[in-house]
Amino acid sequence: MGRGKIEIKRIENSSNRQVTYSKRKNGILKKANEITVLCDAQVSLIIFSASGKMHHYISPSTTLVDILERYHKTSGKTLWDAKHENLNNEIDRIKKENDSMQIELRHLKGEDITSLNYKELMALEDALENGLGGIREKQMEVHRRCRRNGKILEEENRELNFLLQQHLAVEGVREVENGFDQSMRDFNSQIPFSFRVQPLQPNLQESM
Repeated sequence: MGRGKIEIKRIENSSNRQVTYSKRKNGILKKANEITVLCDAQVSLIIFSASGKMHHYISPSTTLVDILERYHKTSGKTLWDAKHENLNNEIDRIKKENDSMQIELRHLKGEDITSLNYKELMALEDALENGLGGIREKQMEVHRRCRRNGKILEEENRELNFLLQQHLAVEGVREVENGFDQSMRDFNSQIPFSFRVQPLQPNLQESM
């Protein structure tokens, strides 16, 4: 007894739906590989699951880009919209502009100038002169800034030296005063006690 025909409709149970997707996805990828090997066909297969995960198969003898280009030419359908076309045009423009700037940079370095005519050489000379003038002006600006900073540093150094001299002078006076006081204390300590004590009262022996 054969298996009954399965009704093709969305599987409501999420677990059963995931199992069915996994089995049929593997079956389709297997069939794509079989038809490539058996029939020498070029196959491109892309599958996105409900969760957004991608599975794909490309015949080893081709690439996805080649398949899409062949599809575009054969079907006549536009695969890229105007936005992508404008983006490609902008990329091409930027590439050309970059190539032109690279050539101009080599010319400014004095390279690959044998093919330039007289007018182009004159324009190149003017560009170099203008650039040299700008560089010299910037050099003078940096030089003036350095001189100005140097004068500021010199002024600050003079002020610091003045404050240092004042501090040293004050400290010197304090050392002299401290030394004088110490000398007086040392001198008093060397005088005999009898000379240092001078009673204000009359001789006590005479009063007795």
